[in-house]
Amino acid sequence: MSSSDIFIGETIGTAILILLGGGVCAAVTLKASKARNAGWLAIAFGWGFAVLTAVYTSIPLSGAHLNPAVTLGIAIKDGEWGDVPTYWAGQLLGAMIGAALVWVAYYGQFHAHLTDREIVGGPGAQDVKSVEAREAAAGPVLGIFSTGPEIRMAAQNLATEIIGTVVLVLAVLTQGLNDSGKGLGTLGALITALVVVSIGLSLGGPTGYAINPARDLGPRIVHALLPLPNKGGSDWGYAWVPVVGPLIGGAVAAGIYNVAFA
Repeated sequence: MSSSDIFIGETIGTAILILLGGGVCAAVTLKASKARNAGWLAIAFGWGFAVLTAVYTSIPLSGAHLNPAVTLGIAIKDGEWGDVPTYWAGQLLGAMIGAALVWVAYYGQFHAHLTDREIVGGPGAQDVKSVEAREAAAGPVLGIFSTGPEIRMAAQNLATEIIGTVVLVLAVLTQGLNDSGKGLGTLGALITALVVVSIGLSLGGPTGYAINPARDLGPRIVHALLPLPNKGGSDWGYAWVPVVGPLIGGAVAAGIYNVAFA
């Protein structure tokens, strides 16, 4: 795989991942959506199918890492680091593109939701808090773009992300790689999609299971940049958890693999 193939494949694949994954969150969250209040099962399976679609699309070009934690785990497993920056750059760009496409697809719903007084309050409601407080707090549609904890406890939130990512990356390393070992194989795509559904159902409740730094950071940046009315803050105080936690989890999974399976 050339560097250009890796970058293009990861950009396209991660954009599809976030478009469909963020799309199901928008469908469930936004007031004018036909899927409003469809619930956690819809979100968990929506993200699983998003992984499946994205992986099958990008396998021929990049091996379909689509996740910096997966890239890190494979690099530690193989001891090959040369392509890591290319993978990470494509993943972050793709995540941002996917998040922007969710906004385009649900443009009218975003506007209706964020101008509804039942959602954001009456005139002047957004001015009650200080600018600093608004920027720190999670806005009413931030969950469509990125994750956040139900109970804000940094140590637990970090541990939850680490545990979920260990499960994901260990599953990829043990049974999901293609013949060259550089990414997911065809059967591995299905296995990984089902693992993501399982993680969502079993471990997603505390933090919303980012288990992917690009999946969280790229859309969070887009949320901060988009001209959404009454969007509230992007919760940058929490943003390090879904980046650091999955990277630690990917490294731990690779260590477990090298000790127990290699």
